[in-house]
Amino acid sequence: MSSNDLLYRDASAPVEDRVRDLLSRMTLSEKLRQMGMADSARFLIDGCVADAMLRTEIGAEGIGAVQDARLAPNPQAAARVISTIQRFLATETRLGIPALVIGECLHGHMSVGATVFPQAIGLASTWNAELVENVASAAALEASSVGVNQALAPDLDLARDPRWGRVEETYGEDPYLCERLGVAYVFGVQGRKEVVGPDHLIATPKHFAAHGSPQAGINLAPVAAGQRELHSVYLPPFKAAVMEAGALSVMPAYSELDGVPCSASQELLECILREKWGFDGYTFADYGAIQMLHSFHRTAGDLQEAGRQAVMAGLDLEAPTVSCYGERLQELVEEERVPLARVDAAVSRILRVKFLAGLFEDDFDDSPHRTAVVNCPENVALALKVARESIVLLKNDGALLPLSAATPTIAVIGPNADTAQLGDYSVEKQEAVTALQGIRHAVSSQTTVHFAPGCGVSDRSEEGISEAVSAAGNADVAILVLGGCSKLTSGVGWGDDEASAAAPTCGEGFDRTDLGLPGIQQELAEGVIGTGTPTVVVLTHGRPYAIEWISEHAAAIVDAWYPGEQGGRALADILFGAVNPSGRLPVTVPRTVGHVPAYYNHKPSAGGYYKCPGTPECPGRDYVFASPEPLFPFGFGLSYTTFEYADLSIEPRVIAPDGEVEIRVRVSNTGDCAGGEVVQLYVSDLVSSVTTPVRALRGFGKVHLEPGQFAVVEFVLGRGDLAVLDRDMRWVVEPGVFEIQVGEIRGFFEVR
Repeated sequence: MSSNDLLYRDASAPVEDRVRDLLSRMTLSEKLRQMGMADSARFLIDGCVADAMLRTEIGAEGIGAVQDARLAPNPQAAARVISTIQRFLATETRLGIPALVIGECLHGHMSVGATVFPQAIGLASTWNAELVENVASAAALEASSVGVNQALAPDLDLARDPRWGRVEETYGEDPYLCERLGVAYVFGVQGRKEVVGPDHLIATPKHFAAHGSPQAGINLAPVAAGQRELHSVYLPPFKAAVMEAGALSVMPAYSELDGVPCSASQELLECILREKWGFDGYTFADYGAIQMLHSFHRTAGDLQEAGRQAVMAGLDLEAPTVSCYGERLQELVEEERVPLARVDAAVSRILRVKFLAGLFEDDFDDSPHRTAVVNCPENVALALKVARESIVLLKNDGALLPLSAATPTIAVIGPNADTAQLGDYSVEKQEAVTALQGIRHAVSSQTTVHFAPGCGVSDRSEEGISEAVSAAGNADVAILVLGGCSKLTSGVGWGDDEASAAAPTCGEGFDRTDLGLPGIQQELAEGVIGTGTPTVVVLTHGRPYAIEWISEHAAAIVDAWYPGEQGGRALADILFGAVNPSGRLPVTVPRTVGHVPAYYNHKPSAGGYYKCPGTPECPGRDYVFASPEPLFPFGFGLSYTTFEYADLSIEPRVIAPDGEVEIRVRVSNTGDCAGGEVVQLYVSDLVSSVTTPVRALRGFGKVHLEPGQFAVVEFVLGRGDLAVLDRDMRWVVEPGVFEIQVGEIRGFFEVR
């Protein structure tokens, strides 16, 4: 019988039949190899595959997954590497099982030459799910063209502690916003069909679960969350990604919940994910997470025990290399300390998704025309559009912005003014547009632009401050570009500190004990603003900064996050009025680190009891010397135009617990220029059997209106929006009055 006559090779056969047939032909060792991963860097020399090393690393029994060739010199070279590996697996292993090829796609495919979109926190600032889906689809198209078939994205952690370095990877602090954007990203990466098409990838929502609220803001630290908080706050984005968007892979978190590491949590991986949600994909370990059960969490005495704990909890595939599964797990199975059925179940799940993704039918074409989509004009244009919509205007005293392109003299100052900060999980890109480049391109030929960096991102040298202050003092307007720096190719075991232009201040493993601007940037800001020259402060960064002094003294503040490769152009478009800012904050900006946690959807008692905050001059209660209010609230953002909300309609006013209420509001552009408004719907359960947030986002939509134009925005609230986990841990819609808020308009309806 030829290989083409085998049932598992028959593309027309039912997937489950193909899985059973292939599994029945596999030895135990071959099965265990499917539960492991190989790092392609181990068999690359000068960007090419070394055949002998490939045979040593993978061997005749194959491998479940391999890392992509992210640092190959160009997309064509990356495609050749992957096709060489896949052809080896197809022709040199007994069963010819193709590998999952793993790529980072947080805000574009992390690979040389790929389009770099705004960082995830910037995507969230667009409040535009359709745009986020388009970004994910573009990233998948580029990654698939070089042979990648699995994306380690989206990141569905909630950014509840701004000290945590990975805030930038998230969609912010709110479960609903994260849920809707996460669903959009999964649809974009994976497509909207049951099978994964050739231009799409297997999506891998991460980090399951509650990884974004680590103790003291330290990456990988324990998370303190009760069952009610876990199910009502942290799990909904993952539930929607699995049950609504159909994600085929899920990555457990490094961290622990209630003493149990997530990578060894049967409650998370079996009870919740598979039994309650019906997840039928595979679980994919974060890099080194299974080893950490021994080396970090200390729940396992050795690597073999770590592997046993993980596989018994339902963790299917070890990454980035085989250390706890493989031979160690084989010994456990042969000694009957791990049931063979556990291995068969894990391998079946992996194989099933490989069939659904069409891997067995892929010809692994690496011809140059396939990679022509990488950084194609359409994707560059999309990166610009997204960057424009991601930028948030936080302050604009005296309508300083937009600036005139004919301003005689502009001083462009700051450590990030001529550096394209792209954020974690991206590769340095020479073509990326800096703020300085964008500004110089936008102004008139008569405008003089003086550039002075002033200082570095985090260094302490004051040598450049006097030059920067002098430039500001002699200018009509100063544009001060401040912020942070993230390690470009970061990750546990990844990256090179010396590859970064500045010491990282944000990103994976770069957490903070304070939220001030790094280095001496505050001193630079005080010097520049102190000249009296109207100053626009631009922030390019990955986490909220406590900039209370700047918020009081700067004339204008623009938050650009890490805006991607077209960030400089987008920023200039905002500053000079070619584009009206429409971004809104996906996180709360606290006044100081002492205000953390500061997320908006807190419980009633978290807002303070006495309501009598003080100041240094007049001490009070709750906070003796400060207001508990944030510097900038969640959902905030200004525009160059004005919007008016009117004609709020709530129908019906009384509903049954299983009923729905329809909400309509008229939004009008009452200003002089076109603009985009994010219409946000908040719900408050006024009396409930368990405490609920003071308000919770339950709907949003972005409308673009010309001057004088209006739109009627509609929302529907149902059981999923109104239910609470009661004292018996049941999801119920309780009778009572609910308050809604859209803009500044409030209304009520009742559940009976």
